[in-house]
Amino acid sequence: MKLIGATAHYVTDDLDEGPIIEQDVLRVNHRHTVTDLRIAGRNIERIALARAVGWHLNDQILVHTNKTIVF
Repeated sequence: MKLIGATAHYVTDDLDEGPIIEQDVLRVNHRHTVTDLRIAGRNIERIALARAVGWHLNDQILVHTNKTIVF
């Protein structure tokens, strides 16, 4: 088994260094085709981004230094 995943985070001047809002992973295996992996990757990205945006819009995120607290 392998894991693929997605991370939603705030943007900073440094690439991929912003405070993380949400992360999600999905187990995949050697039977997945390239197309399967592409679709699964897009879906996991959509889910993580949708959660992060929803929490942000609902003021459910507190950012302190480079850490986030979601409540």
